[in-house]
Amino acid sequence: MAKQNEMKDLSIDELKAKASELDREVFELRNELAFNRKIEKPHLIKAKKREKARILTILTQKQAVVA
Repeated sequence: MAKQNEMKDLSIDELKAKASELDREVFELRNELAFNRKIEKPHLIKAKKREKARILTILTQKQAVVA
């Protein structure tokens, strides 16, 4: 998980790519949970969703400055 200061240095395109990557990871974790009814690290779902929220917040801030 990247720190918020490190994420602020990323470009808008890099932030969008990171957000879509996290979307895919959460999707895969949820699928694993649905199929197996159990995953090794269930806390990762919540952590990845929070990281995506942080990225989207930074992305929104950057886009507001540009516009």
